[in-house]
Amino acid sequence: MLAYTYVEKGKFELKEKEKPVLKDGQDAIVRVTMGSICSSDLHIKHGSVPRAVPGITVGHEMVGIVEEIGKDVTAVKPGDRVTVNVETFCGECFFCQHGFVNNCVDANGGWALGCRIDGGQAEYVRVPYANQGLNRIPDGVTDAQALFVGDVLATGFWAAKISNIQKEDTVLIIGAGPTGICTLLCVMLKEPEHIIICEKDPQRIAFVREHYPNVCVATPEECEKMVQKYSRHGGADVVLEVAGTKETFQMAWKCARPNATVTIVALYDESQILPLPDMYGKNLTFKTGGVDGCDCNEILELIAEGKIDTTALITHTYALKDIEEAYRVFEQRLDQVIKIAIVNEK
Repeated sequence: MLAYTYVEKGKFELKEKEKPVLKDGQDAIVRVTMGSICSSDLHIKHGSVPRAVPGITVGHEMVGIVEEIGKDVTAVKPGDRVTVNVETFCGECFFCQHGFVNNCVDANGGWALGCRIDGGQAEYVRVPYANQGLNRIPDGVTDAQALFVGDVLATGFWAAKISNIQKEDTVLIIGAGPTGICTLLCVMLKEPEHIIICEKDPQRIAFVREHYPNVCVATPEECEKMVQKYSRHGGADVVLEVAGTKETFQMAWKCARPNATVTIVALYDESQILPLPDMYGKNLTFKTGGVDGCDCNEILELIAEGKIDTTALITHTYALKDIEEAYRVFEQRLDQVIKIAIVNEK
């Protein structure tokens, strides 16, 4: 089968590999019908994910059809259409029992698919702990509607959930890329008084204004002033940092009011520093990733009810055989790309 493979730092390659087989009674084999490229895949490519293993098939955003299940799998059956969770988790350890599935103590717990074990930019994928890692797609929900449930949308849902957003809050989201938009959609479910999204890219600004006209949009130069305009207490009540740069990391705490929550959603290519003397007295609460992707069934229900729709993010579609070109377009942000769907032609 075709599989897009992490060869070494700076190099991915489309290779022929053996179709995966069941290794455990809790495994399932899924035929991937649609996948996507995530910015986290680029972090692997550029060496920013030290635990990523050369030789693995990349990709952790995917949907498909269950082809085979192990003897202990009861949540799905062959023929089911499913989303695949970015997190691998046993469901039984202390962390799983408390919903902290990213910290599952299993050897492959947390982000494993497409990082430490073979992922889904391929024709087939083996999913460990399938009872937890697969969620059936409701009738009437398309592959495209469900594509981001297991990762980028789960990330936005998790971020909004842990931020404890209240109705009277002013919420600042920094970054309007795919994860930022998914975070925005999930913040909107909380119905805060004001939502401000900060973005510098004109294309992304136009996208937000077209699709979410009730959201305030600010450039980085305008951001602090706009936050002050809409805040009751001298800064945002909640800040979600989704952009992942040195400048946006600093902006996050500066735009927060005293005693605010700052949720770090982004991945960074380098270490970030908090200037504690400058921050003294702000008494901020920081919450950091990665995603605890254990709300996928709830997200699928919201999609089925029409309360979340991410299909506008899919601007390009490529066949798996053309994934090299898809990566080029995505990484270089060509042709007004936001997200790319990778489809298997079988």
